Amino acid sequence: MTDIPPAPALFDSHVHLDAAEFDADRDAVLANAVAAGVREMLIPAVARAGWPKLRALCASRPGLYPAYGLHPCHLDRHADADVDALADWLDAQTAAAVGECGLDFFEPGLDHERQLHLLRGQFDIAQQFDLPLVLHARRAFEAVILELRRFGKPLRGVVHSFSGSIEQARELWRLGFLVGIGGPVTHERARRLRQTVATLPEACLLLETDAPDQPGAAHRGQRNQPANLVEVLDCVAALRHTTATELAHATTANARQLFLRDT
Repeated sequence: MTDIPPAPALFDSHVHLDAAEFDADRDAVLANAVAAGVREMLIPAVARAGWPKLRALCASRPGLYPAYGLHPCHLDRHADADVDALADWLDAQTAAAVGECGLDFFEPGLDHERQLHLLRGQFDIAQQFDLPLVLHARRAFEAVILELRRFGKPLRGVVHSFSGSIEQARELWRLGFLVGIGGPVTHERARRLRQTVATLPEACLLLETDAPDQPGAAHRGQRNQPANLVEVLDCVAALRHTTATELAHATTANARQLFLRDT
């Protein structure tokens, strides 16, 4: 009988496991993830109201790490006092990162100035607590890069669900930010993203699902889940002409170094 090698240990660097879409079967979703080799996950908050649920979820089992922040697409859920509340929360809670925060110039009707105000406040908090940032930048890569330059103090983190140019990725890397690659890379039409992923230094890559959103090509129209990270891994490994095991080792190490300060 041939021994089956264990699945490589994977770190899903962006998964909304606390979302209501998983309330009915979260334990089964987690079991599927572990069976697929996804043993660690960074779970970013989107609004203050969800912080206690996220804290409880991450405390319920090892390998789940919380990020607390204010998402730019949920402005109607944020009060002006929430930035100060975030600082107070981080004073009392353990966190792996600040976020999800950022800029979204795709969704109609979002107040860009209010997004910028919240983002700048979370830059300050990340710098104050020496935590990495989990950044959202939809149709806003140049604007996020500009804000990072304007801040003028050292920051680090990841721009999740990256879909920008190779030049933007390299500039983010220069500024201290990795790029998160998820389900969109598995779609054959994503030619620019695939070329970027094939070209970037391995040290600036993280893998993610953004579950329950952004399923890959094999699961179009379905709820995404962290077990599907294996499909992202296989796609990116093929694009980079490396093995899935080697890429899993590298990207997991990248995530652990960024969020857990592994050396």
